[in-house]
Amino acid sequence: MKNLIGVKLTKKIRVLQIYRTYFPETQGGGEEAIRQMCLATQSYQVENTIFALAKQPLPNEMQLPEGRLVRSKSWLELASCNIGGLDALKRCQAEAANCDIIQIHYPWPFADFLLSLIRTNNKPIVVTYVSDVVRQKGLNTLYSPLRNYLLGSAHRIVASSPNYVKSSEVLQNFQNKINYIPHCLEDNTPPSTDLINKWKSRFGENFFLFVGVLRYYKGLDFLLDAATLIDENIVILGDGPEGSKLRQEAAKRGLKNVHFIGALDDSNKNALLSLCKSIVFPSHLRSEAFGITLLEGARAAKPLICCEIGTGTTWINKNDETGLVVPPRDGAALAQAMTRLANDQNLCSRLGLGARLRWTSNFSPQVVGKAYRNLYDNVLSEVNQ
Repeated sequence: MKNLIGVKLTKKIRVLQIYRTYFPETQGGGEEAIRQMCLATQSYQVENTIFALAKQPLPNEMQLPEGRLVRSKSWLELASCNIGGLDALKRCQAEAANCDIIQIHYPWPFADFLLSLIRTNNKPIVVTYVSDVVRQKGLNTLYSPLRNYLLGSAHRIVASSPNYVKSSEVLQNFQNKINYIPHCLEDNTPPSTDLINKWKSRFGENFFLFVGVLRYYKGLDFLLDAATLIDENIVILGDGPEGSKLRQEAAKRGLKNVHFIGALDDSNKNALLSLCKSIVFPSHLRSEAFGITLLEGARAAKPLICCEIGTGTTWINKNDETGLVVPPRDGAALAQAMTRLANDQNLCSRLGLGARLRWTSNFSPQVVGKAYRNLYDNVLSEVNQ
């Protein structure tokens, strides 16, 4: 393992970030993780360009606060893999020629294919290993040669937590290349009094908050199970593929304490974070590799509830230090954890302070930006020897 301590700022480094989708067309944890990383590294003289596909890629180039966004047409999406055409190759090739380091956010098989066509002069490759391929097991077998090419070509593989490396069969074969650098989250602007009063009048201050895209691996079925066992309100902020089914199931069960409020902007989200009793994050599958929502809760000094699934969720949330950790797929255990926090304000305060301290020490932009700059310097130094 590489030790990321200290950083020398000798020159600006240009990094090409490659990911399958990006803001403003899509919203998700992967996009937010890249945005936050780019913002964090700006202070350390890193200039980021983000290449992504989009269904509607006009304009092809946008200047965002975190860097320049270059987009090409997404012609097809197969098993969550966006696929582009000749324009994607040409645009990505041009950006690769003008960068110092290519950083690919895995898994995206089309990016692995592009790599063989855009890389010249042994240009350094950094792979951010977001997640194993969990759901498409058959396709993963076919994909494995291309994956092995990507990881074999990488100078470094960045994992967001040691937990994930321990539980990933794929990463066991690349231990000598792995660095641990978590995702980060910038501090937020305090919410307005008007927004706080708006949500306080609706839900009070003792509700439990879930934030995220409503996907199959988020464990929300088990959160509905928990809701049948407690009286406290549960507010579900977000929408997604499972939204309709979950709303129907909650209505079928007559759950008056579960409130689906859809997707909201950051101002409203921060107001709800400031009011809630705790963040509840019931993801039950390893597709949940990290959990940006847990960082949002930690930053807001709220106690966290999550499941032990061998990923970054329990790298962020340390049981009895920053929150409570329960077994996955267990509505009763979720309900017990929520009841414990609902009835013990001293425990909530202690865990909330612990969560904020852990965010400051491990997941703030200053810590993560410095670690990435040091990583880039080390890679470039090795390549230029």
